[in-house]
Formats: sequence, C-alpha cells, structure tokens
Amino acid sequence: MSQAPHYKRVLLKLSGEALMGQREFGLDTDTVAAIAHDVGDVVAMGVQVSIVIGGGNIFRGVSGASKGMDRAQADYMGMLATVMNALAVQSALERAGIVTRVQSAIPMASVCEPYIRRRAERHMEKGRVVIFGAGTGNPFFTTDTAAALRAAEMGCDALLKGTQVDGVYSADPRKVPDAKRYEQLTYHDVLAADLQVMDAAAISLARENRLPIIVFNIHASGAFAQVIRGEGRFTRIIEAGDG
Repeated sequence: MSQAPHYKRVLLKLSGEALMGQREFGLDTDTVAAIAHDVGDVVAMGVQVSIVIGGGNIFRGVSGASKGMDRAQADYMGMLATVMNALAVQSALERAGIVTRVQSAIPMASVCEPYIRRRAERHMEKGRVVIFGAGTGNPFFTTDTAAALRAAEMGCDALLKGTQVDGVYSADPRKVPDAKRYEQLTYHDVLAADLQVMDAAAISLARENRLPIIVFNIHASGAFAQVIRGEGRFTRIIEAGDG
C-alpha cells in the first residue's frame, strides 16, 4: 500500500534549465510533458501544489547585466521569460487534465491573473495548480527568493527544489565525481559552506519561516511523488533541532 503524503501543501521550484531537456536553450516539449505528468501524480494524491519557474532557459538577467545592460532592465526581461515558461507548463498540465492557473507579479491581464494571495490560496484549496510567474515583481531578486516568499505566503509545508541531481552535494557531482552528498543539512550549514543550493536571501527567508527545503532530481520519473511520501533520494534542509 502506498504511503500517505507527508505534506498537504507544497511549492515546487523549477529552474528554467530544467525545461530544456538536451537542448541548449528554450523548451523541450517532452521534458515539460514529463514534469507535468509527475506533478499530476502528486495532485492525484490530494496534495495542493504551486510552482515557481525560473527563466534562465530563455533569458537570464544577471547575464544580460554582465554584458552591459542595465541590471534592473535585464531583470525585468528575465521576469517576462518566467511567464513564458509558466504558460508552457500550464499548457502541458492542462493537456494532462490538471486545472491550472498562472498568476504574475507583473500584471498582464490578457495573459494571466495578477498575483493575489487569497485568490491563489482559494485555487489551491480547490485542487488547482497555481504557477507563480514574474518572480517577486522586483529586480535584484532571484526566482529562488520568489519561491521562498510564495511558499511562506501560501503557508506551504515544504519548498521542493527540483534540480538536475538527487540532492545537495559539496560540489557539482557531474564535474567532481567524489563530491560528498548530504542527506540532511541545516540552513546554517548551507550558508556557512556556501553550498549554492539557493541564494542566501531564499535560505534566510525559509529559515525565518521554518520552511523545510527538499532538494531532489526533477528528471527522475516519479521522484516528485516519492519525495512527497518521504521516499527516494533527496536532501532535506531544516532548522537545527527540528525533526
């Protein structure tokens, strides 16, 4: 018998690169469809799901700024890229029969809903997946910080970060074969060792709200549902002393 879900409401953070598959940029439709299928499995368990997606597969603000663009302007372009990704994932989810809403921190009424916290909560209570686009709506903040912020606002039980590897390592295991893998860390461990899981603002925000961060491989089929049941391979980041 399948184990009951450990969490009632979660936020899934995806990088834009997670949507690329084997491409060098843009979207891979098969990869997006596979992620949508895994999200659907979690929704079918009765878990309320929201999503924040980065935009690095289309445009990265920091990269644009490093090439001479105004940082704020570049970040706004990156925010628009996240909305494009949100619409793509919404389309894949709805093809899989999952009712989905996109809310943007930058209002664009013809495309999606504006971000309204109570409305987002109501959507989730009705079993709809809510995708938050445009980050926080402010330059100089990453989508990692947006994910921690939205997870705290939604009262989520955990923030799940879907990455390219099955947890947190001391270095990129794809480049450093003997990198150490961690089963569990504290927020302080992550900040002190500069482990680059999420940016410092996101980690600090999660810490202030005692929001567990679960890092797992989004490309392992069924891994999202496994993590929700407390199974499979993942790294958990919590406050020291928490169970």
